[in-house]
Amino acid sequence: MQARIKWVESVCFVGESGSGHALVMDGAPEGGGRNLGMRPMEIVLIGTGGCTAYDVVHILKKGRAAVTDCVVEIESERAPEDPKVFTKIHFHFVISGKDLKPQQVERAIYLSAEKYCSASIMLAKTAVITHDFEIKEA
Repeated sequence: MQARIKWVESVCFVGESGSGHALVMDGAPEGGGRNLGMRPMEIVLIGTGGCTAYDVVHILKKGRAAVTDCVVEIESERAPEDPKVFTKIHFHFVISGKDLKPQQVERAIYLSAEKYCSASIMLAKTAVITHDFEIKEA
């Protein structure tokens, strides 16, 4: 995997992925930015949410669950001192589908957290990571 970060101005950067996609990162005005993009640590959190959501949907579909939607709402806390690593992360999954079984959803979340989601497994080195879920009938 490769990436390239290009400085634009002040504290604004464009990140380019090896797959050819780009995003803007910037800081808040009080930190010298113009608020033109997400903060890098927001991207880390969103990427982790995307990683675990991908796993959960994939596992459910592989198990022939009739999943129609997956939303992951994330709450986090960071250390007050530098480096301001994540210290707590909570993932709340809202899974929609037809006749989904709670044990099936719980198993998919567990497998993502413990085996497949490299991002959350990596962040678990500094953060206490918790999960819960709700199921909505589609």
